[in-house]
Amino acid sequence: MLKDKVFELAQRFSGSTHGSSDYDKDTIFVRGHHDNEYVPFSFLQKEMTELDHISKLKSEGFVFSSYDFLELNEFDQWYLGQFNKRLSSKVMKNIGILHFPDQKSIFDTVEVVHQTFQILKDHKVLMNGKNLPIQLGEWYSKIIFGLNQIKSSSQRGFDFKTDSGRIVEVKVHWHDSTSPKGVKIKKSLAELSDYCIIIYIAKNFTIRDILFLDSEFILRKFDTKGHTIFLKDQDVASYFFSRSDKHFDKVVNKMALLKFASPALAIKLEDRLK
Repeated sequence: MLKDKVFELAQRFSGSTHGSSDYDKDTIFVRGHHDNEYVPFSFLQKEMTELDHISKLKSEGFVFSSYDFLELNEFDQWYLGQFNKRLSSKVMKNIGILHFPDQKSIFDTVEVVHQTFQILKDHKVLMNGKNLPIQLGEWYSKIIFGLNQIKSSSQRGFDFKTDSGRIVEVKVHWHDSTSPKGVKIKKSLAELSDYCIIIYIAKNFTIRDILFLDSEFILRKFDTKGHTIFLKDQDVASYFFSRSDKHFDKVVNKMALLKFASPALAIKLEDRLK
């Protein structure tokens, strides 16, 4: 498997120092099996001729995040040990990490979380759980569409971008059905992005549907009076992944989409998602 080869090379690279090389200038590093094992992407490319782009790793389940977004304290020490120099803040802000999440463990955990949430809601302990669904939906977007989550130049924290640099606005809707008013999107965010992805998450935390729309299309087709745009189900129904194949080419990791889709969505996608 490609993952095993990457892990093997990360272990080998981390087993010796590389102070005389130029690998410290890499901006993309791949995490190995452990937090103290990494390998520059350019080194992987030299060792693996089939690895022409990071999208190949993404299609196998790797996820890209800005180093600033991740909590990888061991990377600083690894970098120092490998290159005999400290990781400066200037270099740090440009570094991205590709890491391989255990999708089975995450799927199993999602089921446990759903059960836990339901118990807490039944006993009126938990009334609002938006933070977890939002972060989970954003993670779904990253692994399914191969998005890069990087430090934003604005005050937004982190942006989602495609490998080609297109800005993506990710909106997460958590409920078994959509309000008659629709899903609310800020007009300013649509104007600042190239694409808008709406991930519809059911209460059991599986994906019940997805919208992948050009931001320009949203601004042109839907009412943009005021500062808010409402995407009502009846107006966007024909663009849902459950009905339309138009943006299937944007899916980088098809297996992840099928794994985390609700049973109803998975059945609709399985034969069409070639």
